[in-house]
Formats: sequence, C-alpha cells, structure tokens
Amino acid sequence: MLEYAAYGLVLFSLGMYVVLDGYDLGVGMLSLAAGPERRREYGEIVATAWDANESWLILAGVALWAGLPGAYAVVLPGVYLPLIVMLVSIILRGLGLEMNGAAGRYRRGWALLFGGASLAAAVCQGLVLGAVLSGPRQRGGAFDGGAFDWFSFYGVLCAVGLVVVYLLAGAAWLQDKTEGWSRPGLRRTGRSLLLATVGMALVLGLLLPGAEAQPFPPGRPVQAVLLWLAVGVAAVAGAVAWYGFGRRPDWRPFAAVATMTASGLLGLAALTLPVVVPPGLTVHQAASPHSSLVFLVLGVGLCMPFVLAYNVYAWRSFRGKYSDPVESPVPSLPARGRALPAAPTSTGGPRTMVRRALLTVLGILAAALSQDVFGGVSDLIGPIGVTVLGAAALAAWIVGDRRDGRAGYFDADTGAETTP
Repeated sequence: MLEYAAYGLVLFSLGMYVVLDGYDLGVGMLSLAAGPERRREYGEIVATAWDANESWLILAGVALWAGLPGAYAVVLPGVYLPLIVMLVSIILRGLGLEMNGAAGRYRRGWALLFGGASLAAAVCQGLVLGAVLSGPRQRGGAFDGGAFDWFSFYGVLCAVGLVVVYLLAGAAWLQDKTEGWSRPGLRRTGRSLLLATVGMALVLGLLLPGAEAQPFPPGRPVQAVLLWLAVGVAAVAGAVAWYGFGRRPDWRPFAAVATMTASGLLGLAALTLPVVVPPGLTVHQAASPHSSLVFLVLGVGLCMPFVLAYNVYAWRSFRGKYSDPVESPVPSLPARGRALPAAPTSTGGPRTMVRRALLTVLGILAAALSQDVFGGVSDLIGPIGVTVLGAAALAAWIVGDRRDGRAGYFDADTGAETTP
C-alpha cells in the first residue's frame, strides 16, 4: 500500500508543478510576442511566485528517486539530454527574470532570455513526457536504449501539446492579473489556444495506444470510472473556460484551465496504473523497500503542506491586478553642517552567523539520523527525538532572527558622515 502512496506523492507533485509552473512558462512564452512594456509587466507578475512553483519539481524528483527507484533508474538515463537542457533553461529563465527586475528599467536581452528559456523548458518537458509514454527500452530493470531514444514523432507531438497547454494557462493567468489585453483580444487568443489544446489532446490520446505497449484493461471498472470521470470533468472545465475568456470574473478561465490540466493527469494515471513506465514496469516492481517508503511518505509528505502554504501565502500577498510599483520619493538632503541619522550598529553580525552555522549543522544531523531511524538501524535516537531536534533548530532560527530584526541588525547602514 505504501508504494501507491509514494506513487501518489509523485503524481501530486508533478500535477502541482504542471498547474502552477505551467502558467509561469506560458507567460514567459507569451512575452516573446509582446512589446517591451508588456514583457516587463509579465516578468514582474511571474516573479511573485515562480520559485515556489518550481519547488514542486524538486519534490517530484525526490519522491521518484526515493519511492520508485526502479522507475528512476529506467527513465533518467533515457532522457538525460532533454532533462539537462530543461534544468539549464530553468536556471537561465530565472537569471533573465531576476536580472531584468534588478536592472531598474527594461532590458531587451534579459527579457528575451526569460521568454526563450521558458519555451526551451516547455519543449524539453514535452520530449521527456513523450519518451516515458513511448516506453524506454529496458532490460533487467535498467535502461537498455540509446542516447537519442527520447527523440520520436510522438515525443515531438507531446512537446507541441505541452507548449499549447502552457500557453493556454499563461493566457488565462494574464486575464486574471492584468488589464493589458482588450476583452475581444482575450477572447480570441484564449479560445484559439483552447481549441488547439483540445485538438492536441485528441491526437495524443488516439496515438497513445500505439506509443504505449500496455493498452487500457477493460476489466478494471474503478480505473474505467476514474478515466471517464476525468474526461467529463475536463470537458465541463473546457466549456467554462470557453465561456469565461474575455468575460468577468477574470479568475474563472484560469480555474477552469487548472481543472482541465489536473483532470488530464488523473485520466492518464488511471489509464496506465499499475504500470509506471511502459511497457510493463509496475508500481510494485519499481518501489523501494518498506523502510525507505516509510521515510519517504513521512518526510516528503510533511514537506508538502509547507510548500503549499508558501504558494497560498504568495497568492494571497499578490492577489488582484498588477499595477506598476510606485517609487518612493528620494528624501531631501539635510541642511549644511547637519549630520545624517545614524543607522543601528550591526554588533550582532558574527553572533548571528555562528548561530546560523550551528543550527545548520543541527539540521544536517537531524536529516542524517532520521535516515537510520526510519531504516530501523539506529539505537541512539528515535523518531520523536528527530522531530524534537528538527523543530527546536527551526524554532531557534526563527526566534533568533526575529530578535535580531527588532534590534536593527538587518537594517542597511546608511552611514553617519556629516556633510561638509
């Protein structure tokens, strides 16, 4: 049963990444066709939560590596090249986003880097998806194919389909966050992308039995119900998105597109279960030992609420329409001979650094001990002790930083020199 919990964690993390970071990548790709002002605006919108969205990709990788190492060992060697390009693209799009935001004014090069890297990341993710659904060549639980097996006609179709899905999510998100597009323009763009998404879904679905060596077994009623339920929900959500593009409330198209995406992932999982890597690698064959699964389900499962809380907090903090930030006026200089106000002296800097270093060591110690605890080989500390140790380190870090913040240790030093 724990192997299915691990598989559920992988699917949930991937679903959250596709839904959340999908609109980020879509906005980045749409920025390539926008003007300078719109590109900067799109970058500022994405900058509010893009790092939290990509955290789900890390959780998905950890859950796959620790919970389903058999699938990890088959999939990863088969998609090394597109996966590495995807990771480099994610780094470059973050670089372009942050550098353009820190430049103080629009920089065309950084904006194009953000948009181009977003497109490259989406294409690579589609190629990886196509390679997995096509069934990597495997022998004895290991990958037995070539370095370019990931490149196939079905993989290219998956790349095109995923780009279209991300563009649709980006357009829906921009309707919710901006006032830049006219209502007729929003309606045309959103509905065109929606029709393209439905078309690609039909093409990929019809070609899936040929790409996947394990057809859907009709003798499993639960999976059949889940599949058709997902199809029905996706159809209703698509109708809501069609009606909502260009009409208020502006959040409705994005909610509908997110529902469509989640339903598609659920339908794909229902279609393939218990196979995780075609043609025949099942959840039971790919799962870790019981002790590792316990550690994974507890460790990753407890991390997910915190990442989700971060997403909710970022969404609430930046809810509503985007507006250009208003720069605060520069304070006037004091009269000649008068001194500038002195900033608090950062006397607690070394103490803060030492405390943080010790707390980091404690955190690493807690992680190392927890592996032995949940593996059943530790005699020095138990699960409760690991929990108390980690919670104490986190509490000490938060309390110490709050105290230093009240004391002014983190304030900028403006200097206290007198004007001549």
